[in-house]
Amino acid sequence: MHYKPNNLQKVSRLECAFAIAATLLLVAGCGADDDTAHMSTQPVASQVTEWLERLTTEQKILLVSGNGFSFQGRDPDEDRVPGAAGYTVDYSTIGLEPIALADGPAGLRISPEREGDDATYYATAFPIATALASSWDPALLGSIGRAMGQEILEYGVDVFLAPGMNVHRNPLGGRNFEYFSEDPLLSGRMAAALVNGVQSQGVGATIKHFAANNQETNRFLLDVTVSERALREIYLRGFEIAVKESQPWAVMSAYNGINGTYASQHAGILTSVLREEWAYDGLVMTDWFAGDDPVAQLRAGNDLLMPGMAERTELIRTAVESGDMRENELDVNVARILKLILRSPSQAGYVYSDRPDLAGHTSIARAAAAESTVLLRNIDSTLPLSDDIRTVVAFGNTSYEFIAGGAGSGDVNEAYTVSLVEGLEAAGFSVEDELRSRYAAFITAEKAKLPEKKFWFELLPPIPEMPVEADLLARMVAKSEAALITIGRNSGEFKDREVDGDFELTDTERMLIDSVAKMFHAEQKPVIVILNVGNVIETVSWRNQVDAIVLPWQGG
Repeated sequence: MHYKPNNLQKVSRLECAFAIAATLLLVAGCGADDDTAHMSTQPVASQVTEWLERLTTEQKILLVSGNGFSFQGRDPDEDRVPGAAGYTVDYSTIGLEPIALADGPAGLRISPEREGDDATYYATAFPIATALASSWDPALLGSIGRAMGQEILEYGVDVFLAPGMNVHRNPLGGRNFEYFSEDPLLSGRMAAALVNGVQSQGVGATIKHFAANNQETNRFLLDVTVSERALREIYLRGFEIAVKESQPWAVMSAYNGINGTYASQHAGILTSVLREEWAYDGLVMTDWFAGDDPVAQLRAGNDLLMPGMAERTELIRTAVESGDMRENELDVNVARILKLILRSPSQAGYVYSDRPDLAGHTSIARAAAAESTVLLRNIDSTLPLSDDIRTVVAFGNTSYEFIAGGAGSGDVNEAYTVSLVEGLEAAGFSVEDELRSRYAAFITAEKAKLPEKKFWFELLPPIPEMPVEADLLARMVAKSEAALITIGRNSGEFKDREVDGDFELTDTERMLIDSVAKMFHAEQKPVIVILNVGNVIETVSWRNQVDAIVLPWQGG
């Protein structure tokens, strides 16, 4: 269906095993009534029809909204998976299980520690999406997706809120690290490969944020004015590829408006394009707290309203009771939610282990980080370092504390991160100790000055780069055969990056590169810069001062 922009309003073997297990459990009488046992033996479409007949109108009204956040009054004891982003309503007493949704996209974000429990529940932090796109390797993305899917499954989660795949419209975008590329084709192919990998494990993936969600500043209020050609060729194209090549279980609509209508209330995008043109048959959910009209969201084709708000549920109830919204309209949304629940591990009674193969996944993440590294400059074959270079000196705060990934809902609670100096020593290099000690003391002192986080996803300001005085630098030149300088950057939700001191280097960083390059080059010793960043930075003004520039992004 064509529209005008100013008018826009695979079954896996594991899934089969789930279905068989669920049938056996229900036939054995494990808490389900006869009707539910009967439904479990039917095709999903038939089960959806029977559930629609069975659920009361009030149950349907509650089902289209999530079960709320703990800080909204939900009992934390209801969190089957601590740290999960949300759940559907719990109807387990009538045979319909709540499903758990958890954040990504660099890996599963759940709480690593639980009250009264000495065990830990860390997940693997894989390289950020921008890094993975730099591999240009869909097969690699498939293997990462399978590893992620296994962790999602074994930690009791049903739907992964990833991958993110908005285009990098602006290099200052705060969440660009969650997205693959400025190129829709690359983004679509990489996302499809990751989704297929995740869903091969019998859990769902969610492509987000649909659509034209490209900045954090005023993200709840932003209205994107865009022509139909630009919308289709740039902002929708990657999503189209991912939908057609992977059929994700879910799509998450965006916060922003598109030509005057919130994306989550946009029938032209969610129904005309997504469902009718692209033949998408899965569920659409809102981003958390998005939009302003829940009835309009449902009518537009947005099925699940997350995380669930009592006042919005009341608006839906009022619309149904007054006749403004007919129950058969509501049934369209409820049916899609039911379809997702009925194919979920929770509904199948899957007994998750809380023990995924973290060691095996570490190896995959390590290989992916190497494959995703980009060599931006390499004068006179500086890299790889020659065999006669065994002692190096490492400058820059992030040489000692590598940044694994970005902040906010795209962060992962990993057990550890391997720093540059640890990696160098593991590879047989000696790293000069005097400078290491100086950085350790400086970093500890500067971290102590930082304020406490006001909320879990707040990104604290970076500590300043440590100045290196001339006499210390002279000693380092004498003691080492090469210099490494790491420049680090991080970003996250709610705030876009700035030009001064973020996209561009700080004065201290410029002085560090300049002084190290001059003193090491005077002794014919190479200087290599490593960019531990989640987003691009300016290099033109200083790149000719160094021999090599390596871009490993944020490698997990």
